[in-house]
Amino acid sequence: MKPATGIIDESKDLRDKIKTMLHDRKAILLAHNYQRPEVQDIADLCGDSLELSIKTSQTDAEVIVFCGVHFMAETASILCPDKKVLLPVFDAGCPMADMITAEELRKKKAALSTGQNVVVISYVNTTADVKAETDICCTSANVIQVAKSVDPSHQIFMTPDKNLAQYAIKHTGRNIIYWEGFCPVHNNLTVEQVRKAKSIHPEAPFLAHPECPPEILELADEVKSTSGMIAYAGSSESREFIIGTEIGMLHPLSKANPDKLFFPADPGMICNDMKKIGLGEILTALQTMQPEVKVPREIREKAKGAVDRMLAIPST
Repeated sequence: MKPATGIIDESKDLRDKIKTMLHDRKAILLAHNYQRPEVQDIADLCGDSLELSIKTSQTDAEVIVFCGVHFMAETASILCPDKKVLLPVFDAGCPMADMITAEELRKKKAALSTGQNVVVISYVNTTADVKAETDICCTSANVIQVAKSVDPSHQIFMTPDKNLAQYAIKHTGRNIIYWEGFCPVHNNLTVEQVRKAKSIHPEAPFLAHPECPPEILELADEVKSTSGMIAYAGSSESREFIIGTEIGMLHPLSKANPDKLFFPADPGMICNDMKKIGLGEILTALQTMQPEVKVPREIREKAKGAVDRMLAIPST
């Protein structure tokens, strides 16, 4: 029993040190829904990336410790330029965000703009440089409203997620050209895996993230963002749910609904980048005030315009 007790005491000591450092640094700790459970449990706020950045911009914290991936910390820097943003593991990235560069987007816009008005919609899961070349951003929760807000006489080009774009096409009827990017974790989910999960849990609604391929969304009882999944599970009378997104999502769902059961559509839906940050990395970041993510002013101001135009669209 002594080794187990030692481990528990060591973990508690680490959490206590982090909380003390957060107080001393006038810092706030944010954790994305896909982060490790122990990171989510110590965070001041948990949620999706944009939701966290918006909430933080409304606090008086001087330092943001963002437990997520690089583009999320960039978004926090864009919305909170007066705050110091720390990303405990600097190379925690997003494969989908890395599938398009600002230069590639500029070339695509130039090719599309001949003889027509083109509006670029970029998923928030993009780099600050790409956002700076974007007309308006979107999230998985508001992509339909954003697409509908574009003048029908304009051509829409969406980046980087082809699956999110196809989801928007289906629900808006708009002619949308899109980049061929994707989230590997969501894109690799197969029809066979979903059908197997449904056969094992026949009474459980299947909740799928819009980053999943169209054939997966066709099998879904509900298509929801991560925050949408939590809200839906809380209001549903169902006691069991099959979850079609990164498995880290099972933790906040279970915490919010301790009397309900959540099963992954595929236990292998793991984003390794989202698991890079642990309690030790958080403490080190607070002690050293590094690594810092700071978006240059000229990029930040352009990128913020795209985010602000999205936020101006009424939610439904």
